[in-house]
Amino acid sequence: MKTARSGRRESHSRIRDGVAREAARLISTGEAGNYPQARRKASERLGVMDRTLLPANEDIAQALQDYQRLFRPDTAALSRRYREAALEAMEFLAPFQPRLTGPVLEGTADAQSVVTLHLHDDDADAVAHHLQQHDIPADADRVRLRLDAHREDTFPVWRFFAGDVAFELVGLPSLQVRQAPWARGDDQPMRRASAAQLRRLLQDPDVAPDTAAGSSPHA
Repeated sequence: MKTARSGRRESHSRIRDGVAREAARLISTGEAGNYPQARRKASERLGVMDRTLLPANEDIAQALQDYQRLFRPDTAALSRRYREAALEAMEFLAPFQPRLTGPVLEGTADAQSVVTLHLHDDDADAVAHHLQQHDIPADADRVRLRLDAHREDTFPVWRFFAGDVAFELVGLPSLQVRQAPWARGDDQPMRRASAAQLRRLLQDPDVAPDTAAGSSPHA
C-alpha cells in the first residue's frame, strides 16, 4: 500500500525528471548553453519554483544522453571520436596528471563541443613551456572556477585546435588532482576521469562515466 510519503517522493521524482528532460531538450536545440542556464529556463517554463525539486547537473547530463540517443543517433560516434582525441592528448600531457571533464566525458558532445582537460602542476608556466617545446600554438586566457563552497579563483587556460577538435587545457595546482573544482551551478565536484579511466570507458561505451571512473569519479 502506497503511503503519503512514498507518493510524495514519486511526485517529486517525476517533477525532477521532467525538468531534467526539458533542460536536456533546451541544450540539445541550442536554447541553453550550459546546465545551470538550462535548469533555470526549464524550471521557469514548467513552473517549478521549489529549488529542492530541481535536477542536479548529472541528472541533466543523463537526460541529455537519453535525448541525443533518441533524436541524434550520431552522438555516440562523435563522442567516441572526441574521447579518442582526448586520450591521445592526455598521453602527451601525462606529466601533468590530466583529467577529462565536460560533455566529452559525459557522452553528450556535439560538433561544437570542446575537449576540456584539467592539468596539474605547481609551476604556473610549466604547461605553456610544454606546449612551446612541441610547437603547439595556443591562445592563453584565464578561467574562474569554484574550488569548494567557500573558495574560488582564476586559473590559466590554453585553447587550440588539433585537426578539427577544439581543446582547452586548464592549469591547476597539484593539490587539485585529488579535489576537482566544483561544477557550475551544482554544489558538488565536477565529474572527471584519468587516462586509465577513459580507456575503460572507451572499451565499454555503455558504462556510465561514474562507473568507468571506479570508486573515485572526481579524482
